[in-house]
Amino acid sequence: MGAEDFWKDQEAAQRMLQRRKRLEGDLVILAQLRTQEDDARVLVEWLEGGEDVEKDLAAALATFESLIEGAEFQKMLGGEHDRADAILTINAGEGGTESQDWAEMLLRMYLRWIDRKGWKRELTEVQAGEEAGIKSATVLVHGEYAYGFLSAEVGVHRLVRISPFDSAARRQTSFAAVFVWPEIDEDIKIDVQEKDLRVDTYRSSGAGGQHVNVTDSAVRITHLPSGIVVSCQNERSQIRNREVAMKVLKSRLYDLEMQKKQAKLDAIENSKMKIGFGSQIRSYVLHPYRMIKDHRTKYEVGDVDRVMDGDLDAFINSTLAAKARGTLGQAAAGEE
Repeated sequence: MGAEDFWKDQEAAQRMLQRRKRLEGDLVILAQLRTQEDDARVLVEWLEGGEDVEKDLAAALATFESLIEGAEFQKMLGGEHDRADAILTINAGEGGTESQDWAEMLLRMYLRWIDRKGWKRELTEVQAGEEAGIKSATVLVHGEYAYGFLSAEVGVHRLVRISPFDSAARRQTSFAAVFVWPEIDEDIKIDVQEKDLRVDTYRSSGAGGQHVNVTDSAVRITHLPSGIVVSCQNERSQIRNREVAMKVLKSRLYDLEMQKKQAKLDAIENSKMKIGFGSQIRSYVLHPYRMIKDHRTKYEVGDVDRVMDGDLDAFINSTLAAKARGTLGQAAAGEE
């Protein structure tokens, strides 16, 4: 930072400042742990010496435990891209209107969770369903550890309820899939040739409701060699829509290159299973009882409305903790 040309590249300088801030935060946590440990040891010595410090020691140990849990959780999010912003996509499974309505319910849940975290978000693309709901949606999530947290949500989500679209009020099962990619820093070079791109412009349409700004400048980019298709219709400017779509494309191409180098699918791609029975990571049951259960951790809650309003932290934290311990399981076929 003391270099004369440090501020010549403003974006690189800002990334360096952010890195310093993160390192300073790590050092603060380490100092707090050491201080709390020393304080607890002193109180133990005083207690052994006959001093009346039981309450003080209990409070010190509780604070120490809380600090340790926080440090362990931060260590869980120590992956290469865990601190990065995230690209979240939601896709409806088979089942038409039922699954499309469920996909929109999931979108609402995640948007509310993001707002609870105090993060910024950009809803860049929504493909509306024919009658209700959405076929797919893409959200850019800007926040510290956004990718690390949201990576716990990758997989198939299953809804069981009395259908509001069935005149006979029958019980229906619907599926939707959640995928997440890290948003890659601009200094990671992904070579995208113009000759490899097909760029289509169109007018956003459909019953997208409040999620879609009607515009004549929506952009869809197809990367011909890989077959990856991305689109953006949120911005009024065609130039801005293209910029956002290119950012998403570069992140997905980077993810693809990492797979090739590692000669195996990474955890993100492994979770892209068939959107249907036997592959769900979590079930949201609204009938005949009310319960949300994660099949990988067996964590469950009965307050369905609270979770659907964006209170996802307990599910995400339990998943990350199980992953760190190596005990994260898979759903059994047909499991409720």
